[in-house]
Amino acid sequence: MSDELAAEFAEHRAVLVGAAYRVVGSVADAEDVVQETWLRWSSADRTDVRDVRAYLIRITTRLALNRLRQQKSRREQYVGPWLPEPIAATPGEQDPAAVAEVADSVSMAMLVVLETLSPLERAAFVLREVFDLPFSEIADTLGRSEAAVRQLAHRAREHVHARQPRHRVDKARHLELTNRFMAASASGDYQQVVAMLAPDVELVSDGGGKRRAALRPMYGADKVARWLIAVIASEETARMEFSTTELNGEIAYIAYDGDEVDTAGFLEVGDDGLISHLYVVRNPDKLTGVPRRNQLC
Repeated sequence: MSDELAAEFAEHRAVLVGAAYRVVGSVADAEDVVQETWLRWSSADRTDVRDVRAYLIRITTRLALNRLRQQKSRREQYVGPWLPEPIAATPGEQDPAAVAEVADSVSMAMLVVLETLSPLERAAFVLREVFDLPFSEIADTLGRSEAAVRQLAHRAREHVHARQPRHRVDKARHLELTNRFMAASASGDYQQVVAMLAPDVELVSDGGGKRRAALRPMYGADKVARWLIAVIASEETARMEFSTTELNGEIAYIAYDGDEVDTAGFLEVGDDGLISHLYVVRNPDKLTGVPRRNQLC
């Protein structure tokens, strides 16, 4: 019976990791949440469970919300802006199916938008928009009335849609733009870098107090261009090698110091074809899901 129970849980594990990751923004926390879900599932009375997948998603979301609340004090003491943890589809030590589920379906831009929602809005959005659960089940999961949950989901959906470009750039174009932008920044070509940035571009860099990064978001093409060129020209960065790979289902650039990952960066492109947002992750604690240089194909 225990083998059957484990096999049934394993069938849904990838989906559960994806659900938890969308709520907490950290693969390690998502894995912990799913492990706790297994403990709850293995000891639960399953007599009346008709839809195992939905039941497990509800448990996972409740636990992920608890984890998100526990993160609050950590976030408040965090040095500089907080960005979600990037992850590649290359599995490493983690469950391959679960990692692939996460890496292929949750862009950094989407995670950043989800970070701006309240915990309940975030959970309502994930349960409704990603997993299409009925409002009645979401209400039971969140301990709110169905009317309140409809409002939460509506506000979250409106907020997310307002932040997303109407036309997503295809991967080939995104790769070409990323390579061209990094080459221009490395060459110190200020005019070319500025030409590729939206006038109101936003740059967010996350060093977590462990690596150099801007301590607050930076806005405007001139300011962002000058900061990037100065950083890439610095002695610390000059010895690094840059590459591109796919993280969170989208093109990202990686700066390597030897084989070690130093930085993972993401460009978000607006409807006008210009770069509207730059997300730069440097905190080494958040780069464990990014392949080392000797792991790249």
